[in-house]
Amino acid sequence: MSGTGDNRRLTVVGGGLAGCEAAWYAASAGCEVRLHEMRPVRATEAHQTDRLAELVCSNSFRNASLDTAVGLLKDEMRRLGSLVMSVAETTSVPAGAALAVDREGFADGVTRAIEGHPRIELVRGEVDRIPAGVAVVATGPLTSPSLSQDLQKRLGEEHLYFYDAIAPIVGADSIDTSIAFRASRYDKGGDDYINFPFSEEEYYGFVDAIMAAEKVPTRDFERCVYFEGCMPIEEMARRGRDTLAFGPMRPVGLIDPRTGARPYAVAQARQDDREGTLYNLVGFQTKMTYPEQRRVLRMVPGLEAASFVRLGSLHRNTFVNSPNALRPTLRLRGDDRVFLAGQLVGVEGYVESAATGILAGVNATRMLRGEDLVFPPPTTALG
Repeated sequence: MSGTGDNRRLTVVGGGLAGCEAAWYAASAGCEVRLHEMRPVRATEAHQTDRLAELVCSNSFRNASLDTAVGLLKDEMRRLGSLVMSVAETTSVPAGAALAVDREGFADGVTRAIEGHPRIELVRGEVDRIPAGVAVVATGPLTSPSLSQDLQKRLGEEHLYFYDAIAPIVGADSIDTSIAFRASRYDKGGDDYINFPFSEEEYYGFVDAIMAAEKVPTRDFERCVYFEGCMPIEEMARRGRDTLAFGPMRPVGLIDPRTGARPYAVAQARQDDREGTLYNLVGFQTKMTYPEQRRVLRMVPGLEAASFVRLGSLHRNTFVNSPNALRPTLRLRGDDRVFLAGQLVGVEGYVESAATGILAGVNATRMLRGEDLVFPPPTTALG
């Protein structure tokens, strides 16, 4: 589908978190919106369904408390009428001090809200170039090649890119509860997490196995850059044999009820669905091959008989050089009617991506009304 649009309607390209937020804000403000999502007509490397706002990595929106930056950002989003925050809170699952969701319920909730809004027209199919008229491009890190090429021509520079890794999910009924125990670090959240305790010998054996495991190769011409928040476990292990023990496997604030002592290290699993039948391994993003994942991850005490509902994977994520390409309003330099939002602009994380969608929606709405564009002051989390 070629790009289309007019000056009376906002066109949003991309039905992820940012695109849905932009469309929702504009429609709630009285604008007519056409939202394009290429799935299921064209698939991506990471998505598994045709649902809007599908979470392809973690099911967590991270810390919910107002004394953290991401918690404050979520509160600002609620004040701006965030669809993502509203649906996340109605589909939440236990996650200690974090806000985590049933990923299928969350995507279904966002999809129903968008489909049910009288001023939003949802169009399925690929958009191969930036639409005419006022538009928000929020195609995310998995932007299609044709649209990427059009954007590249407008920017006059190469895209930057990084690699993102996905953590495995295991069936709850395959966890050995005689070894694994429920608790949150320092009892924050009660028993929301399942913990797999390691002795010192087990930990170093596990790290050595990770290092020796066969990995999915990176092609020679591709520059491999990872977001620190989604660093594959083998990349962390490569920084030093103790790195994991001070990262996602840190045992602080946890006591193994079998020994009455703190384990040398722990792996944690967080509930991934409302029914509690699925658990994802927190911080265990990986680029190990599938056979090696099954072998190495079954070395985790309590996961010897693990059934893997989803194995970890690696995919390329694309983003633009925002300081050069965008104005503070998220307006594209060189094309004043186009806004970019979401991970495409280089932000890291679900919450940050959705927040930029709101900001793009605010300014696209103001542009349609002939009003001055705005951007939040630096004293705010969004700013």
